[in-house]
Amino acid sequence: MSVVESISRENRPEANGSNLLPVTMRAAVYRGDHRIGVETVPTPSIGPGELLIEVRACGVCHTDLKKVEYDLLPPPRIYGHETAGVVVSVGAGVQKFQVGDPVIAFHHIPCKDCFYCQRRLYAQCLVYKKVGITAGFEPAGGGFAQYVRAMDWIVERGIERIPPGVSFDQASWVEPVNTCMKGIESLHLQERDVVAVLGQGPIGLIFTLLAKRKNVSVLTTDTIPYRRELSQQFGASAFDPRSERLAPAIAAATDGRGVDAVIVATNAKGLVNQALSIARPGGKVLLFAQTNKTERIEIAGADVCVAERMLFGSYSSDIDLQAESARLVFSGELPLGQLISHRFPLEDIQHGIHVAQTPGDQSLKVVIHPQVQS
Repeated sequence: MSVVESISRENRPEANGSNLLPVTMRAAVYRGDHRIGVETVPTPSIGPGELLIEVRACGVCHTDLKKVEYDLLPPPRIYGHETAGVVVSVGAGVQKFQVGDPVIAFHHIPCKDCFYCQRRLYAQCLVYKKVGITAGFEPAGGGFAQYVRAMDWIVERGIERIPPGVSFDQASWVEPVNTCMKGIESLHLQERDVVAVLGQGPIGLIFTLLAKRKNVSVLTTDTIPYRRELSQQFGASAFDPRSERLAPAIAAATDGRGVDAVIVATNAKGLVNQALSIARPGGKVLLFAQTNKTERIEIAGADVCVAERMLFGSYSSDIDLQAESARLVFSGELPLGQLISHRFPLEDIQHGIHVAQTPGDQSLKVVIHPQVQS
């Protein structure tokens, strides 16, 4: 076992889930005013139908970064939702899981019965909007902590067991891959379509990988050369968005029409306008990274109306894709290991957040290991 995958054995519970669980744990707590710091907090207690999971890996998602940077939700909260770990305590009545099971956990699961669920708009379901995993305070995912409590409706339908031989780092990709699969499915791509993915950070690269599986041509843009190189390795034609070569390349690939679909996978200023400008008449523009309510976008109505383009959004995960997203990640069919550039123990999470917010030449995905000591 590598140093990265190892964990501290101090205060580890026994395999039978006995009462050796620590009373307190370390967690990165958001306290408002853009501040997040590591504190000692109570270890969560669980009730009937619930699980306590020892977090081994949690990816840093830009959605959480925005919540901290723009103070989008009231403190205190413990963020982190790309969570992989080990079951260490099982509530009464739980039959599907036992102590020692390695698992990943989705923090949102829909009711499947309401108006929105009947239309497969799961992210609009009121039950889905209620976060079902917490490390304390107002439930917010909790993966930036040593332990998380998974509530009963999450245990019932929102947890997947990690197969033998799959690392916790690899497993932590299931939730973000699911969200990207949902976006890809919403585009209804046809073979030989030409798709542009704007932004080749971790999410943009996942979109590139998934789009290529649809047998389409993919053009990508990013200002960082290393990300463009990876994109090319994954089968895309990659460009600097500031390059004069981009427009001729799109024209050449589409007989001058413009691309069939554009995925806006980052929220840099002006990208939505660029997306509309390169989409053909009747094409689709998917907004994926525009999750900050303070962000404003100004477009010409005619770019949508007169050109008959479709401008729409995709947000969060899809329970109908849960098993397939887990299979894709666990099988290794997607080379996701290449997307992890930094790993940090929990005590260094502020450094990890800085790296994620201000990526360098070779920065991509940041993963936090709450059980690894500094």
